[in-house]
Amino acid sequence: MSKKNTAFGEYTKVSLVLEFLRGNTHFFIISILTSMFVAGLEMISPQLIRTTVDSIIGNEPLELPAFVIRRIESIGGISFLRSHIWIIGVAITIVAGLTAVFRYLSSLYNAKGAQSLIRTMRNRLFSHIQKLPFSWHMQNQTGDIIQRCTSDVELIKNFIAEQMTRVFRIVILIVLAICFMFSMNVKLAMIAVVFVPITVSYSVYFRSRIRDSFTNCDENEGVLSTIAQENLTGVRVVRAFGRERYEKDRFEKQNQIYTNAWMKLCKILALFWGACDLFSGLQLMLMVILGAVFSVNGEMTAGEFIAFISYNTMLTHPVRALGRIISEMSKAGVSIERIRYIMNSEEEKDKENAVTPNMYGDIVFEHVTFGYGEEPVLKDINFKIPKGTTFGILGSTGSGKSTLMYLLNRLYDLPEENGRITIGGVDIADMRSEWVRSNVGMVLQEPFLFSRTIAENIGITKKDLSLSEIRKAAKIACIDDSVMSFTQEYDTIVGERGVTLSGGQKQRTAIARMLTQKTPIMVFDDSLSAVDADTDARIRQELRNHLGDATVILIAHRVTTLLQADCIMVMDKGQIAEMGSHEQLMEQNGIYRKIYDMQMTLAEEEKQDEQ
Repeated sequence: MSKKNTAFGEYTKVSLVLEFLRGNTHFFIISILTSMFVAGLEMISPQLIRTTVDSIIGNEPLELPAFVIRRIESIGGISFLRSHIWIIGVAITIVAGLTAVFRYLSSLYNAKGAQSLIRTMRNRLFSHIQKLPFSWHMQNQTGDIIQRCTSDVELIKNFIAEQMTRVFRIVILIVLAICFMFSMNVKLAMIAVVFVPITVSYSVYFRSRIRDSFTNCDENEGVLSTIAQENLTGVRVVRAFGRERYEKDRFEKQNQIYTNAWMKLCKILALFWGACDLFSGLQLMLMVILGAVFSVNGEMTAGEFIAFISYNTMLTHPVRALGRIISEMSKAGVSIERIRYIMNSEEEKDKENAVTPNMYGDIVFEHVTFGYGEEPVLKDINFKIPKGTTFGILGSTGSGKSTLMYLLNRLYDLPEENGRITIGGVDIADMRSEWVRSNVGMVLQEPFLFSRTIAENIGITKKDLSLSEIRKAAKIACIDDSVMSFTQEYDTIVGERGVTLSGGQKQRTAIARMLTQKTPIMVFDDSLSAVDADTDARIRQELRNHLGDATVILIAHRVTTLLQADCIMVMDKGQIAEMGSHEQLMEQNGIYRKIYDMQMTLAEEEKQDEQ
């Protein structure tokens, strides 16, 4: 199924389900066909019992298909069966055995289809989420995304596997049961059929109420998942500031809201299933009473009465199941809509004929204006970074330093009317985004480390990196000595988000990781803030000795980090305030000079305090 269902190529609910079912349909088709055989076989036993009671034990004429009557006559007729009643028992056993076999096959292939379906949904969702823009991830909470990819996916799977595949069997059961009931007694069958639209009607009535309540439950579960996810990943901060009670109260408050939402939904479901039981009980009571009256009055035989009650039971359960499917459809519809939101979110796309040029060139920002909302963060920025130089960027928090690098790395795409960024004269918007990111290495102030070994974290950028290559990068980042002091050295497992390492060790590990890429452009976004001044100086010296002709961009709050840069740019409120070498900026006696004097004074005071 193509996704081109609208002008924008978005999935509809139906097309999304069909897309997920692609490659898994044959499992469900086999399950449906075998369940249809089960439905047909279930119709046979009541007829065998009716025939036995009325025609073999009693004296009523046989009312069976002609080929069955001929077969009975060929073995001796009614008298033979009357004297060999065990044959009927064998026939019922065979029917029951065949029913069990087909029911087993139906359940087996349905289970295979369900597991294959949920695997497909998870893989498609994960793959799609990986390709969504960075801005999308900033707008959607991680806990909610996880909840959509787990609970909602599971609910959709359950609905398709347990409800949708039952529709065909239910329809066959209802149609066949009604046909057999009308063939035995029209008046009683009419009364039984009257309850079918009643059941469907109140199921439809409850459907919208169930949908709205389940939507509320699903959204609140997403909020609860987000709170739990944030607290588990930020447990050190919670403990450090003694916020356990506050976070516990916050979680319990949201948990109570979530519980109340489910209690409201349970009340609606209780009313729904209570109504189901009430009308099912009334139907069965009427069938028994009226059937007994008709039997006494001679309008039905005893065998027909027994068979009719069996068929009525077969009719009641499928009709109730149909009502359940309608109610479950409401919940599944909510989950499909939540998954549809993710699948319809537009993936990052490169321009047609996107290029992969040589990245060893000058970096130029031309009239760049950018903001995350209505208010621009960057205002008409113009500057040039010559290739192979070290370029420093200094500025206060919120001045737009990091935003410049997000744009350079194409984590955010710059609108065409907001200027352009070129490398070697080629607009990065015309390049493949993967190419840009593989050539612009970045180390952030708060690096993310995976819960793997240190070697795996450093070597994650390339396949089959040798330990010697990993250690070489680690030495440049001045982390090798620290790692070798650990008991398991490079096989040391880093805790979730690197909690087992200090802030400085995490930053240096992230620097080593970026260095293994050997990119022509390297960005250090305040990534030395957690190391001491001496280590900072050592790392910068190692970088100068080993980076060769790479272009280096240093973003920092600490002036000493930028002293050796070929050019330093000072940002203030989204604009370039000053630019030049350290000596030139000192002569200007502006923002840079004030920051330098203040930091040097603080450093002198700290030295005197230590003495």
